Amino acid sequence: MRETGGRGVRTDVRLSHEEIRRYGRHLILPEVGLDGQVKLKSASVLLVGAGGLGSPLALYLAAAGIGKIGIVDFDVVDESNLQRQVLHSTPYIGRPKLESAKDRIHSINPNVEVELFSTRLTSENALGILGGFDVVADGTDNFPTRYLVNDACVLLRKPNVYGSIFRFEGQVSVFSAPGGPCYRCLYADPPPPGLVPSCAEGGVLGVLPGIVGTIQAAETVKLILGIGEPLVGRLLLIDALTMKTRELRLRRDPECPVCGEHPSITRLIDYEAFCGITPPEPESDSGEYAISVTDLRDKLDRGENLFLLDVREAQEYQIANLGGHLIPLNDLPRRVHELDSSQDIIVYCHSGVRSGRAVQFLKQLGFRKVKNLVGGIDAWAEVIDSGMPRY
Repeated sequence: MRETGGRGVRTDVRLSHEEIRRYGRHLILPEVGLDGQVKLKSASVLLVGAGGLGSPLALYLAAAGIGKIGIVDFDVVDESNLQRQVLHSTPYIGRPKLESAKDRIHSINPNVEVELFSTRLTSENALGILGGFDVVADGTDNFPTRYLVNDACVLLRKPNVYGSIFRFEGQVSVFSAPGGPCYRCLYADPPPPGLVPSCAEGGVLGVLPGIVGTIQAAETVKLILGIGEPLVGRLLLIDALTMKTRELRLRRDPECPVCGEHPSITRLIDYEAFCGITPPEPESDSGEYAISVTDLRDKLDRGENLFLLDVREAQEYQIANLGGHLIPLNDLPRRVHELDSSQDIIVYCHSGVRSGRAVQFLKQLGFRKVKNLVGGIDAWAEVIDSGMPRY
């Protein structure tokens, strides 16, 4: 791998006749050939996440003949995943994603060795897990893990093939390659907690992870083969709505705390704390500012005078709602005058996350008769009204 520190073709690795037939379209490419396919078979790639980005990565790396694919994930397949996570299928709903991923990879290419890590990636285990692979492909969807993967790759001198998606936009780059920048050179500090909504809150076009993840797979293959121009020092921006791309040039920051000339980060840190994320307090149905769906049902059945505040987006309200007043969370600061602090206000969203932020905001303004619906409208559909659609 020329761009990643390189190694020659292993002389103890051979392709079988079946593999030669399988990879024939690779073998006739001068840039790949027999030696290149042996490089792919000799290589190992770790996928951090088996979700939207991990799906096309796993499928195409397996099809390309990567010898060993590792996957870190601890989630189970949910019906809502199937809109974009094409690695999984309906029969696997409720089963571990790793189980689904391994079966799917082997159905594509039984020659691939699959190593599974059913765990959350942490500062304690990251170096041990990432250290066993040649290339790391980051398919995570949260900032603490992105910074963790970045720092671990820099410390281990492993290339980090980065991808991210949100709504209709995606980003791809290669970090931690020799002489190139790392993720911290681009984003020195994480955004304030809650400023950037997750895909679960903001949504994502189902085909977008396929576009971004496939580009990540291409970059991974190029790194292993040592061909072409990898996205080292370049950030590819993709807008699926306009189908336009832009490229930003990136430079390694000599003052970067992890890859700079005089790094201050020489070991993995607490990334939850670094991103300003504090461990959530246990949700209590009887807490002063929380209410369970069963308690809300009882209050409504008794005819109590409650003001229901829905802080989701308008399109979510159309799918299912409990009635009440719709003020999307981002609009709340400029529309707070529509609320009466003397009323008993019940705030709800999809899962209780955005409504929790709304309650905190209202508390800071002096609202005291305000409660967050624990679990949101999704808990209401699961526990109270089975006929309500869930999304």
